[in-house]
Amino acid sequence: MLASLLIVFREVLEAGLVVGIVFAATEGIAGRTRWIGAGIAAGVLGASALALFAGALSNALSGQGQEYFNAAVMLGAVLMLGWHHLWMADHGRELARQLKTLGSEIDAGRASLTAMAVVVALAILREGSEVVLFLYGIVAASTDGPVALFLGGVGGLVLGAVVSFALYRGLVAIPTRRLFQVTGVLLTLLAAGLAGQAFATLAQIGAVPTLGDEIWNTAWLLRDDTLVGRALHVITGYTDRPSGIQLLAYGVTLAAFVIGGRLMHRAHQRRHRPAILQGAEK
Repeated sequence: MLASLLIVFREVLEAGLVVGIVFAATEGIAGRTRWIGAGIAAGVLGASALALFAGALSNALSGQGQEYFNAAVMLGAVLMLGWHHLWMADHGRELARQLKTLGSEIDAGRASLTAMAVVVALAILREGSEVVLFLYGIVAASTDGPVALFLGGVGGLVLGAVVSFALYRGLVAIPTRRLFQVTGVLLTLLAAGLAGQAFATLAQIGAVPTLGDEIWNTAWLLRDDTLVGRALHVITGYTDRPSGIQLLAYGVTLAAFVIGGRLMHRAHQRRHRPAILQGAEK
């Protein structure tokens, strides 16, 4: 029971942190609950379907199918986060000013909501598939009955949901003018961490070079398999023993988000300058 509780809690917490940040980042965008709810449902259905083909997936591509699948899911989430980041760089200030009266922003926000719904679906798909695989292992090795395993799973689900909701409430308590800045930073770190994890996974199976197996070791300070370490791992990409390719992917993604956001913001400012100023420049 305890094993299933801890595993489900850990995986639900990792997915829940992503969902909480996404909910906070889309605060005020009309229809966000419906879109993100659809993403959650799609992720759950995908993880359930994956449970039926877990063995075939693991054996695919010379026994490395699960690793390729996880890397593809993480890189897909990075692309969706990038789309939302650029959209917020273009619309974030207007959204903050018009948080309660969006009107014309609904259509513009729909594309961003689609991207964020995909991010949520992918997060739940990845963590849900890991829950399935871990629980298979517990069932095979444990002497606990199905009732104990079920109760442990439900307990882990509830605890993970409570902690994730607490994070969300903490974020939305931030003043509106700062909310999108804070969530923008969190989503950027989340994307960089996912990119780093994806390439670290590919490096483990020899698909890409490691560029150094262990650049540093901070396990003495904080191990990434502890509760705090795993939370930081999800939100910021923290790893106590990063490889070179992981750091490179992290840095490139971080730079791309920062530079892309600034370029989009400058383009937005040029488009919305008063007509008098634009005429004076001509």
